[in-house]
Amino acid sequence: MPADYLVRRFAVFLIIVWAGATINFFMPRLAPVNPIRERLLQAVSFGGAGKTDMEAVVATYEAKFGLDQPLWKQYLRYIGDVARLDFGVSIANFPSRASDIILRALPWTLGLLTMATLIAFAIGTLLGALLAWPKSPAVLHYLSAPLLALSAIPYYLLGLVLVFALGFTLRVFPLGGGFTLGTLPNPSVAFAIDVIYHSIVPALSIVLSSVGFWALSMRGMMVTVQGEDYVNYAEARGLKSRDVFLRYAVRNALLPQTTSLALAMGYVVSGAVLVEVVFAYPGVGTVLFRAIQTFDYFVIYGVVVMVILAIALATLILDIVYPLLDPRIAYKR
Repeated sequence: MPADYLVRRFAVFLIIVWAGATINFFMPRLAPVNPIRERLLQAVSFGGAGKTDMEAVVATYEAKFGLDQPLWKQYLRYIGDVARLDFGVSIANFPSRASDIILRALPWTLGLLTMATLIAFAIGTLLGALLAWPKSPAVLHYLSAPLLALSAIPYYLLGLVLVFALGFTLRVFPLGGGFTLGTLPNPSVAFAIDVIYHSIVPALSIVLSSVGFWALSMRGMMVTVQGEDYVNYAEARGLKSRDVFLRYAVRNALLPQTTSLALAMGYVVSGAVLVEVVFAYPGVGTVLFRAIQTFDYFVIYGVVVMVILAIALATLILDIVYPLLDPRIAYKR
């Protein structure tokens, strides 16, 4: 792998992160009213303070958050904070830092979304490959309609149905939460089992809603690949059907799937917001939802930057690994 290729890709990675972070900084400031100032005014007014007192408190908080400085100074400070992954103090949870709030929720989201995404990818890709293969069992072809229907249903609606069916009606799974109420998080086997038990239904809603996408996408790629000369040549050589299926058809059809998986893993950081809200799951999606409700823009900044970093990093890794997966692509191009 040429060193100059790595340098170029890393430079592109830094530019993407900088551009995303810059847009993230300036977008809220395009509003005619400062949303942070409005949130502080609301918070003070609920406390029953007078107009003079409110203005004094707002001025104090603006100085605390650095909002009384010129815009260019705020921007430079913001870029420095992003480089340290320090997004300032949370407005709604003062004096907690936004980065601490996000990092506490991040393991929950990574655990849930990573496993659900990988399981959906594995099942969907296998089903899609079998659906397109002419020598597959005929019964598999009846799965196309259900998979298409599942892919059209939003995951949060599936979540509501599963909560009602499995949690409320059958009572085999909890209605929500990341662990049993009253339990203190601790590094024990019992707590780990409790967490897994609470994550089954949220993960199931994500898997069911996304497995259709992966299956239909893989089916389309397999149909295209089967018409390629190298597949026909492998069949003409008399190779076993299993070898043609795995080594020639599936292997080449997986390449676009890998690209989609890398991007999907980048979005894992943001969490499935509505699923986490439906199940009251203590992940990044719930943190983002509450931050939007409370105008906690420093937490919103942090979540958005983390998503930008994750997607840019996933793209960087894909750019480095993809030529190893597909010999037709060279690093020098």
